[in-house]
Amino acid sequence: MSTSRSDAPATLGEWLAHGEKLLVKSGVAFGQVASNPHDEALTLLLHAARLPLDSDPAVLGRKLPPAEQAAFRKLLRRRTVERVPTAYLTGEAWLGGTRFHVDPRVIIPRSYFVELIPTLGLEPGRLESLADVCTGSGCLAILLALHFPQAKVDAIDLDREALAVARINVQAHRVGRRVRLYPSDVFDSVPLRRYDLIVSNPPYEPSALVDALPEEFRREPRQALDGGKDGLDIIRRLLLQAAKRLTSTGVLLIEVGGLRRAMDREFAALQPEWLPTADGSNCVVRFRAPALRAAQRVKS
Repeated sequence: MSTSRSDAPATLGEWLAHGEKLLVKSGVAFGQVASNPHDEALTLLLHAARLPLDSDPAVLGRKLPPAEQAAFRKLLRRRTVERVPTAYLTGEAWLGGTRFHVDPRVIIPRSYFVELIPTLGLEPGRLESLADVCTGSGCLAILLALHFPQAKVDAIDLDREALAVARINVQAHRVGRRVRLYPSDVFDSVPLRRYDLIVSNPPYEPSALVDALPEEFRREPRQALDGGKDGLDIIRRLLLQAAKRLTSTGVLLIEVGGLRRAMDREFAALQPEWLPTADGSNCVVRFRAPALRAAQRVKS
């Protein structure tokens, strides 16, 4: 930083403005933790200052001590020069107002399921068995367990390193009696049982698109992003297996990013239903057990 002592940042607010400018100037990509430079700089600043994210805005008027100035500079350097994602620098990410531990072993939590789960008309006391396929950090499985307090949730992921992170989060949220972790490629290694609800935010980006992602996104585990040549590799297997895993009235929900046209084209016989999201992306699709089973009987 090339400022003289007289015009160097002093308060948290001044350091926040400096951080915002640096993030913009360096051209970092947003979207993993925050969608704008202000929120991302604030996240890093409060972490450096050892303050909670919900701190009163009045703290921005405080002086930032020298040791915490140095910590913030280091975080900004790693974010802007090394392109390390903010969540990996702070060791945490928030989803639905809930904190989760994250590190480079897992994709950083971000999902439309946070806004959709409470709107599905599913009564918390009626669901007994749920599954989260490609659970990663375990965030969705835990949110399901918290929203449906009577249910048991199977959290499934092929990556054992990711499941180690999920275990940290399951223990932190004290849901270990209801959330079971399974190392499995989709349902291959999971004991056969029926689920009232299966959710999945699987790898769905086409491989070529993953290759072209900004550097900070490429810092995330590739297998948590790469869905194969057309993005549908895991989704095809999930749809095939889900027919035998759902109860007679069960529902499968999949977040598919920009694959809506491809899904409608390939899986029209499964009667996909697209759920509305606040931003209009409408990228979560619902499949019902009867339609999945009917299509499977036709194929067989």
